[in-house]
Formats: sequence, C-alpha cells, structure tokens
Amino acid sequence: MSYIMGIDLTAIDATAKFEPGTVGQTDDGKKYKYVSYNPGAGAVAAVAGNVAYYYAPSGASAGATTVVTSDLSDSAGLGAGVLQAVLTTGTFGWVQVSGAATITPALTAGADGNSLTAVGATDGTLDVSALVTDAIVAYAVDASAKIIMCDFPQ
Repeated sequence: MSYIMGIDLTAIDATAKFEPGTVGQTDDGKKYKYVSYNPGAGAVAAVAGNVAYYYAPSGASAGATTVVTSDLSDSAGLGAGVLQAVLTTGTFGWVQVSGAATITPALTAGADGNSLTAVGATDGTLDVSALVTDAIVAYAVDASAKIIMCDFPQ
C-alpha cells in the first residue's frame, strides 16, 4: 500500500482533492484518512480534535467508510478517527486513524491503558470498552490529559 506524504491536515475542501478513503502519512508515522462530513440527523457540528464516527443513518450501516459524522446516534458505533479540521456538510478533510493524538473532549470514562470504543460514548468522544463485541478503536495513553493511541479502522 502506498501513502500520500506532505498533506495539509487542516485543509477543508469543498470538492474532493483526493479519492475519499485515501490514506496519508506524516513524517512521524501517523496516518490520516481523507473523508467527507455529514452532520447527521442531530446536526452535530464537527470540532477539530473530536472523534468522528462512520456515518450510518439511524445506526444502520450501509457499509459507508468514507463519510463521517460527529452524531453518534447516526453511526453504527464505529469510530472513524479524530477530526483535524472543522468540516461542514459535504466538505472533505482528514481524520487521524493511527498514532498518538490528544482529543478535545474528555473520555466518557476510563484510565490509562484502557481499550476505547464509540459504544456507550457521547458525541465526539470515546468510552471504555465493556464487551468483547465492542469495536476497539483506540487506547488511553494518559486518560486525564486526553491522550489516546489511535487504532481506527482504515
């Protein structure tokens, strides 16, 4: 697999500059995925540093892996990555999918070393995985400082 290098992580594109789903990598080894944004039925605005989820209207996934939302109720409980910019409806940008990240909101719960999931979280954040069926998308590195190790599906 090849990766795009030298990407502008905070760019907000009205039209796609890359194929949605493209993965880029920075010099520090962190990976990012190019996606489009949908605010969902709850019209939840994107916030840079918040977690986004794969868009699944009313929680029913249709297999979309290039459209994200901050509206957890309009996802199937699967985190997509950490937003790098304030995307608006239909715009394109990057979410971080691997490597260390500091998120904007506090985790719903948890301690250092805990496995994290979107299941049970609130909009824009993650919660501690309670069940073996939860999709683990990150790990708490320093829960009190909101530092996570991203391991979102690409």
